[in-house]
Parts: sequence; C-alpha cells; structure tokens
Amino acid sequence: MNKLAIAFERFDAYNEQDPNTYTWEGRTYPQEYFLAQKLHESVISLDPQASEALLLASRCQHIGRWEIPRDRYPEGRNAYLAWRKALADFHANKASAILKEVGYTIALIEEVRKLILKKKIKLNSDVQTLENALCLVFLNYQFESFFPKYSAEKMVNILRKSLLKMDEKGRAEALKLEYSAQGLKYVQDALALIA
Repeated sequence: MNKLAIAFERFDAYNEQDPNTYTWEGRTYPQEYFLAQKLHESVISLDPQASEALLLASRCQHIGRWEIPRDRYPEGRNAYLAWRKALADFHANKASAILKEVGYTIALIEEVRKLILKKKIKLNSDVQTLENALCLVFLNYQFESFFPKYSAEKMVNILRKSLLKMDEKGRAEALKLEYSAQGLKYVQDALALIA
C-alpha cells in the first residue's frame, strides 16, 4: 500500500474505537468513523482533484473527538470556544503523529495541520473546501437530530453560523440536500439572514 492508503487505514482504525454510534440506513457504525468517511466523500465530490493534504485532512479532521467530550467544560460561550480549541489542537496533534509514523514529510504534515486548524479559511481554497464539506456533512447527517434540543430561533442561528462559513459553492450544494419540511424552512430562514 502507498502512504495515503496506510494513513487512511490508521485514521479509520483509530476512529473505529469511538464508543458513540451512528445508525444510517439500518446499519450502526462508530460515529467518528462514519462521519470521517462521509467528510472524505464530500470533499471528493466538491473537489475531484483534491490535493493529498486535503484528502488526508478530510479523513482525520475530527480524529478521536470522543476523547475530549463537551461536558468536560462548563456551559457558556467562552467554555465552548475553549473546548473547540482544545479539540482542534488534539486532532492536529493526533493526525500529525500518525502521519509522521507513516513516513510523510514535515512539509506535508504541516499542510494537513493548517487544514485541520482551518488556517486562512477564506484565503486557502483547500481550507474552504474542507469547511464546505464539514458543513454539508453536518446538514446531511446531524442537523435534524438537533431539532428536539433547541428552539426554532436557536436552530436558525446555528445554521446561519454554519452557512456563513461556507462559500457560494458550498451554499449551493447545501440547497441540493434533502430535508424535512421543517429542516428546509430553517435552512431558508438562515439563508435569508445572510443574503
């Protein structure tokens, strides 16, 4: 196997340890393993000529996410942002260690780190593609599970923040996804706020 295939195998094996599960079309998967596969597929769909660094980042963006659960941090926006920062650093460090073991160069590992950490999101096309793909995976596989937890206003605000991170291409893809009637209304309301 080449280095890319070995890295994918290592990332997948790590994410298969996730104790949280996700059920899709009658089959249950370790959650982060499933979401990493879908993120990878989404990146390829958005950019069939994706760079090796982007392909790698797509498969390890949230590697080991379950190891730093949200409930380790108190409620509130500042604590939430601290949790997100800790997660991003953890993902970047975990992916870097695996890529080093696989034999990737420091330069390529650094490029993957920049993608995972979303450096220069609006200036780096690979970072933007990854962000578009992340938002599409959220919309396609996680968004509607939030409905029972939050008010309509909160859902529209969550969506508005996600859609703001996307570029026009990403938003156009978001409108192609299948939603429930309620989900579609939330998406349309959020888009109206950023138009």
